[in-house]
Amino acid sequence: MSDLAKEPEKSIWLATGSHANAKAAYRMIGKEEFTKENILTAHQTATNNRNQDNTLLAIQDTTSVNYDTHKKMVGLGYNCDKSLGINVHSCLLVTPGGIPIELVDQSTTTRETNSDPRSPHQKQKRNIQNKESNRWLKTMQTAQTNAPKNTQLIHIADREGDIYQWYNLAIGSNQRFVIRAKHDRLTPEGTHIWEEVVRSKPHGQIKLLVPQNPKTQTKEREAILTLRYITIQIQCPQNRSEAELVSSLTIDLVNVAEADAPLGVEPLEWMLITNLDLNCCGDALLVVGYYRQRWKIERFHFVLKSGCRIEELQQHSVDRIELMVLLYLLISVHIMMLTYLSRLCPDRSCELLFCESSG
Repeated sequence: MSDLAKEPEKSIWLATGSHANAKAAYRMIGKEEFTKENILTAHQTATNNRNQDNTLLAIQDTTSVNYDTHKKMVGLGYNCDKSLGINVHSCLLVTPGGIPIELVDQSTTTRETNSDPRSPHQKQKRNIQNKESNRWLKTMQTAQTNAPKNTQLIHIADREGDIYQWYNLAIGSNQRFVIRAKHDRLTPEGTHIWEEVVRSKPHGQIKLLVPQNPKTQTKEREAILTLRYITIQIQCPQNRSEAELVSSLTIDLVNVAEADAPLGVEPLEWMLITNLDLNCCGDALLVVGYYRQRWKIERFHFVLKSGCRIEELQQHSVDRIELMVLLYLLISVHIMMLTYLSRLCPDRSCELLFCESSG
């Protein structure tokens, strides 16, 4: 791990420095005891022992890793309808101040076929346990189990995590969350939650610095967003087969929307679903601040792919490739932690990460 971390962009043969070291590394990877579970447990134990935060953000997301040229890899399937590869779902623990500290859960999937003959209606009617989206529920539970003791987790996810079964499980197990809404859900009265919050009175305005976006060729700018928040009930969607689902759930909605975006620029808007206490504007702003940290997992995936170049890995089986991906996930966590510690806490003692030299 030390060798790979020094030069994460290089292959095992080049990073380890010699033919003998490379062979030793491959022998280690091939040992039965060298499992994903043991590696992740060791990482979490080391991190938990030095954690000093009472609240941590558990940020989930999935990234697709393409191995389209690895057609002879044993066990390899599809990560979408066009490419061979794996989907990597990770949960990254981040401090409220924005410092990534731990990979608390990680799973991978690869599909046997690149198409599904079932209709959208048939897919929707399936039990959540039979869907790929069940990874969001399982990861939430595993994160709670593996997180540092006496720590309050706040689960953060983008629109893919907007799942009624997820809310049902989280509220039922007393877990906190901030999720960006994808679905304009119904209330028990038959109204839509988006129109309900937009019709509510504004509670103030906030300024947000929007970074430049090379893809859309937009420059860095300051956006002024109107803040609204309400408490509301959402109704269980029809055609859900899980018996344990309650008919409705009480949640809070926090909406921030830009009214006067520059010409040709899509206005910013976040509709956030949460069960954190909202007693004042400060509480709502805290929810927005927590969600802003979700971007850290996007940077995490960038480090993994561009810095560690995991899509260039060469292994003969999916099992081996998944093991190597996990090693580079842990290296990416440390790269991210060091990067943001230096940016956000330049005066923190190096003893946070390093032991005193014995030399």
